Amino acid sequence: MIIVDTNIIGYLYLTSDRSPQAEKALLKDPFWSAPILWRSEFRNVLALYIRKKLLKLEETQEIMEEAMRLMRDREYEVSSQQVLNLAARSTCSAYDCEFIALANDLNSPLVTVDKQILAQFPKVAISLDQFVTDQE
Repeated sequence: MIIVDTNIIGYLYLTSDRSPQAEKALLKDPFWSAPILWRSEFRNVLALYIRKKLLKLEETQEIMEEAMRLMRDREYEVSSQQVLNLAARSTCSAYDCEFIALANDLNSPLVTVDKQILAQFPKVAISLDQFVTDQE
């Protein structure tokens, strides 16, 4: 099992330069987990795609449903106390610290491309590049 942040989920469902890596990550470990927050963050990304006319409303709804199927039964609440403790000892947002908190709780790595998270939590976070190339 790996923890993925919203960017990784986005790369899987929204075409980008990182989409092939996200697909490799899913093949390497199909058990993706995230704090429930991922839903709101991903909906916000999809709303931006609608506003920029990159996707139609119906397409975004289908993408959201598909992403929710992938994450079903692997979404978690995290402790506010733990999130705030992590935020207090870093410069990461509380949003980012939710992903770190879950990684700590589940003793699983957080796969991310967020440079700030990677720099401040190197024992928990692993880059998408490194994750897909390790032990290939």
